[in-house]
Amino acid sequence: MIETIEDLFRRQAIAWPQLAAGLRGLAAARTRRMKVGWSDVYLRLIPHRLASSTAATDPDSVAKRPCFLCGSNMPAEEEGAPFDDYLIIYCNPFPIIERHLTIAHREHRPQRIAGQLEYMLKLAAALPGYFVFYNGPECGASAPDHLHFQAGSRRLFPIERDAAKLPEAASAGYSRNVLIFRDRNESSIASRLNKVMELLEQSTCFGIEPMINLAVHCDSGRWTAYLFPRSKHRPWAYYTGELTVSPAALDMCGVFVTPQPRDFERITAADIEAIYREVTLPDDQFRRVANALEKRL
Repeated sequence: MIETIEDLFRRQAIAWPQLAAGLRGLAAARTRRMKVGWSDVYLRLIPHRLASSTAATDPDSVAKRPCFLCGSNMPAEEEGAPFDDYLIIYCNPFPIIERHLTIAHREHRPQRIAGQLEYMLKLAAALPGYFVFYNGPECGASAPDHLHFQAGSRRLFPIERDAAKLPEAASAGYSRNVLIFRDRNESSIASRLNKVMELLEQSTCFGIEPMINLAVHCDSGRWTAYLFPRSKHRPWAYYTGELTVSPAALDMCGVFVTPQPRDFERITAADIEAIYREVTLPDDQFRRVANALEKRL
């Protein structure tokens, strides 16, 4: 699969001007490392992400625009690589990280993780050196009307290093609440992730599905999953106009995107930590979910 993706990038970088522009934008991106608590966060200035960061994802706005993940609406130059009978892998034309991919379902169906975890785990196993991630329809997905995942190189993936110091339910002492799962059995880790989704649905879900960001990678048959229970889509600073930031899975994993130069220059580690705390599940609710999960397992 890796050779297929490399070949896809080589061809598309030549044939698809939009991707070529995106790759140039990524190459020119400014990045600075910040200490947020004891962990590293990489602040990345990527102006070409402005449209995604500010995308209107309410039902009325989504209904008024063509779905950009449906093949019939894609640019003529864009092509994908089939993963299986259901998913197609595309090069993301607005990359945040190296080898940024979008993996879309062949059918136009809503962004819902229920019943789709096996796809994430199989993708992670098929993409060594990559991580696969999912943004919920109400916390980061700019196409909440079309089921899709994303993936990218783990060369810049700070949470992987953090996880070596973290328990499976990371709260105290870490800048954001995250549930970490490690397992060599695909069915077992899928079952554990499904259980936490059930618990979140019972305790926190007031919308389409529990608000989460999820990232998964697989090494030598061992999966690691990072699940971030969310409490809100965007921080208050976004709505006041103070900062144009809209955290999704990559931001939660430690690659924090700012599409505006002014925000890149002035945002502080304290700002980022406050945003993490604001958009993830509060400590008391998080501990209740983590304790309930421990009892069920």
